[in-house]
Amino acid sequence: METIGVLIVEDQAMLRESLVSTIDSQPDMHVVTSLADAAEAPGFVARGGVDLALMDVCTENDSSGIVAAKRIKRDSPKTRVVIMTGMPDITFVEQARDAGVDSFVYKNVGISELLSVMRSTDSGYSTFPKAPDSVFSGSAALTDEEIQILRLVCEAKSRKEIASELFMSEGTVKRRIGEILAKTGYDNILRLAVHAVAEGSIVPRIGDK
Repeated sequence: METIGVLIVEDQAMLRESLVSTIDSQPDMHVVTSLADAAEAPGFVARGGVDLALMDVCTENDSSGIVAAKRIKRDSPKTRVVIMTGMPDITFVEQARDAGVDSFVYKNVGISELLSVMRSTDSGYSTFPKAPDSVFSGSAALTDEEIQILRLVCEAKSRKEIASELFMSEGTVKRRIGEILAKTGYDNILRLAVHAVAEGSIVPRIGDK
C-alpha cells in the first residue's frame, strides 16, 4: 500500500513532535522528515519523496512558510502544500493563494479535520477557510473618508496632521472619529486602529510617499 510522504515544518518542538507522532500512526501516511525552518523545505522537497508539505506560516529564523511554499510550487509543482497558522491575520489566506498553496487551515481545527484536509489535498482538492466577519462589515461599513482617517490614525498621525492631509478642520476630524467609533462599537480609536491592522482591513503606508 502506497502512503503519503509528508514533510512537516513547525518551529514549536512540542507541536512538531505531536504532529509527527499522529501522522506516522496513520495507515496511509508517513513523515519523511520534520523541520523547524521553512527556508530549508524547498531544497528538501526537491530531493524527492515528499508528496505533501504541511507548513506553518511563521517559522524559525523568521522564515515564512508562504514564501517557502511559493518556491516549492515553482520547483516541485507535483508536491501538494498545506499551510497552517494560529495567527488571525486574514491576509495570510490571500498570500497563500497567490503563492499557489493547495490548502490552508487554522490551528484551532481538530486533528481529524486536519488529517481530512491533508488527505483531500493529496487527492487534488483545495480547502480554504471562509474569511471571518470584519468589524467593518454590515452596519459598521465605513465610508471612504472614514477609512482614510483610520488609515492615518494607523500611521500615528495627529488630529492636526490628519486635518491638514485631508483638507478639513480638526473639529471635523474629531467628529468623524466619533462617528467611526459609534459605527464600530469601539470606545478608543487607537484600539480600533490596532484591530484594523491585525485583521488586514487597513494596511498602513511604510515610509514617505
